Amino acid sequence: MEGLGQWPFMIAIFVVFFVFMILPQRKRQKEEKKFLEGLKRGDKVITKSGLHGKIFELNDKDNSCVIETMAGKLKFDRSALSLEMSKKLNTTATK
Repeated sequence: MEGLGQWPFMIAIFVVFFVFMILPQRKRQKEEKKFLEGLKRGDKVITKSGLHGKIFELNDKDNSCVIETMAGKLKFDRSALSLEMSKKLNTTATK
């Protein structure tokens, strides 16, 4: 009977963990997937390392993209593109 009183507490901890840790991560993954799938030639992007450029070519075969910068063209994996910084760049450019 003593162990029975701890179950509601354990369930509450699990629920709090799920709501504050797992659900936001799932939402972020969906947004990032949608962003990467919606890329098209000419989109301005920023990589996670801070490189600014414009998409020159998308390659679905190896999930990469070629980014055109002022210094030339560089090939990156699409996962190297930053969702937050690219959104911020595109919203300030349209204002």
